[in-house]
Amino acid sequence: MAEAAFAPEPAPQPAERSFDVLARRDEAWSGQSALDLLPENNGPRIEVLRGCVVVSPGNCHDRRVVQRELAYRVLRAAKPACLWAYQSVNVVSGDDLFIPDLAVLRTRDGGQTALDVGTVVLLGEIVSVASRRIGVIDRPREYAAAGVPFFLRVDLRNRVPAMGLYELVDGEYRPLAAAAGTTFVMNQPFEFSVDPADLLDEEAPAEEPDTGE
Repeated sequence: MAEAAFAPEPAPQPAERSFDVLARRDEAWSGQSALDLLPENNGPRIEVLRGCVVVSPGNCHDRRVVQRELAYRVLRAAKPACLWAYQSVNVVSGDDLFIPDLAVLRTRDGGQTALDVGTVVLLGEIVSVASRRIGVIDRPREYAAAGVPFFLRVDLRNRVPAMGLYELVDGEYRPLAAAAGTTFVMNQPFEFSVDPADLLDEEAPAEEPDTGE
């Protein structure tokens, strides 16, 4: 009687990603371990800084509107300089993982899950009352340490947007351009101008013409 063919053991399937691992893991995190173990989501911003996972609530409405408008306008301005703009992408710097509000890159992201900080030309943050320390102090310090050439900040204090562009010089950001209540104009790393107030996109939609029907 013929023996039954040998059936190999099925390969173990990777465990489903879950945020439960945040409570179980007792070792330092890295950007790569977070990308490997945590599920993708459209809610809280989950980053890794100095071995710790940092969870930030989702953006308020004003920040979301400004982020959308800024990314759209910056992309159109950056393309002639062969640069690409994205919002809320994963940027890996060593063991750290950043998710900036805006990233301008030397190459397209090509559907990648994460991008190396070496491809970054500019990172931008939108500052609200709740995120003021992060956007004004913490993020510029972290991005400068990572060697990001330019930093762009949009400040929404009192719902009157102000903008500032900074260039990395000798390990610190030095101001290049700023505007509040007037048109913001920058010439590096590409030419771009905008009235910061327009980023809130509060202009009423145009009314449909009355055709009499």
